[in-house]
Amino acid sequence: MSTFSDNKKPHAVLIPYPAQGHINPLFKLAKLLHLRGFHITFVNTEYNHKRLLKSRGSNAFDGFTDFCFETIPDGLTPMDGDGGDVTQDIPSLCQSIRKNFLKPYCELLSRLNESANIGLVPHVTCLVSDCLMAFTIQAAKQFAIPNVLFFPSSACSLLLILHFHSFVEKGLTPLKDESYLTNGYLETKVDWIPGLKNFRLKDTIDYIRTTNPNDIMLEFFIDVADRIHRDSTIILNTFVELENDVINTLLSMFPSLYAIGPLPSLLNQTPSNHQLASLDSNLWKADTKCLEWLESKEPESVVYVNFGSITVMTLEQLLEFAWGLANTKKPFLWIIRHDLVIGGSVVLSSELMNEISDRGLITSWCPQEKVLNHPSVGGFLTHCGWNSTTESICAGVPMLCWPFFADQPTNSRFICNEWEIGAEIDTNVKRDEVEKVVNELMVGEKGKKMRQKAMELKKKAEENTSPGGCSYLNLDKVIKEVLLKQN
Repeated sequence: MSTFSDNKKPHAVLIPYPAQGHINPLFKLAKLLHLRGFHITFVNTEYNHKRLLKSRGSNAFDGFTDFCFETIPDGLTPMDGDGGDVTQDIPSLCQSIRKNFLKPYCELLSRLNESANIGLVPHVTCLVSDCLMAFTIQAAKQFAIPNVLFFPSSACSLLLILHFHSFVEKGLTPLKDESYLTNGYLETKVDWIPGLKNFRLKDTIDYIRTTNPNDIMLEFFIDVADRIHRDSTIILNTFVELENDVINTLLSMFPSLYAIGPLPSLLNQTPSNHQLASLDSNLWKADTKCLEWLESKEPESVVYVNFGSITVMTLEQLLEFAWGLANTKKPFLWIIRHDLVIGGSVVLSSELMNEISDRGLITSWCPQEKVLNHPSVGGFLTHCGWNSTTESICAGVPMLCWPFFADQPTNSRFICNEWEIGAEIDTNVKRDEVEKVVNELMVGEKGKKMRQKAMELKKKAEENTSPGGCSYLNLDKVIKEVLLKQN
């Protein structure tokens, strides 16, 4: 806990990439730094901060004098009306980050230092930035303060992004045409990146599956990779047993690299009565009634279904999942966002609703960690976002994987093949397959083995994040050796 007097406190400014899956882990890290005595300024875009206030209540962040929120504009055209309760278009955000974010961010840092001059806050002493907000590297130089880059996904995803250049140089991307997505080309081995075993193109971050030579996402990630230098300090939300070979490869590239995860487990080791326990970073209002519903179910009997904050699907895919779940006769809790179905709202037939009424609960958002840690949850049908993956590991819950985009195919590869704590569902989802894999997970022999391995990983995560554990010590090191360098 803090040993600094208020005006001498180190002051960390944290900025996530402006999407839910990036905000959540950096928010956890902000809490951990606050518990170690830092004054925190957490920077959202104006759009996301409005969503946060809408979901949490306009007074939710009042009264926290040393954990403050600031905003910068995102440079995008505001949405018409107030229909802005969705994740913004990712390529547009990426373009805007490269063009529009540096100036308002530097102006904010100057404003904070002006406030420090009159004793309102401590001077800004360090930056902690999402790796994808690479413009902060320039800002840190300008203000002559350390900048730690936080990579919110797996170590493997970072390794792949750092090699995007090579994919282009080897002619593996962009693809010649759309047929390459289905003609077996994606089975091509990726055996030239140290630290990766038995990898195929289909297991890599899916931004390489483009036919456009000027693809915005490909350019964005190559730009990010170009800005990260050997002397950069990088922290990862992972732990050694999870990605040992990859972490060792990255350490040979970046000597100042620290695996401090998984963050849910690290935060769970702190006293739960601390001042920030009530602070939350959910951009959607969570339905907590589902926790009461879970109370009425048998241990490990419920399938939890959530495809995250960005995944979208066709109505046909949704119905295949729905009927597959219904046909298992197992209880399930399904999170269906209002924008989950492409181009329309979710309408389930009365026939289906009648079929599942006694055992299925559908809601729009939930406190996921509490759900995963509930004794009645026995399996997780997921898009394999990294937060969902690590939260599932921290809860010891096995997974059914339906990766949608970005790093999700990579995460699914590790879940199913490396750690053997999950099984993948075909992209072209069919109800019979859903029924079969859900039953296998919940009551089959394979499911039993996956659950056992998931519990083993949970234990390793707890060991790593306990006092004296590798991740715990790494967080201490990065604080002492980098973030407090000036203090």
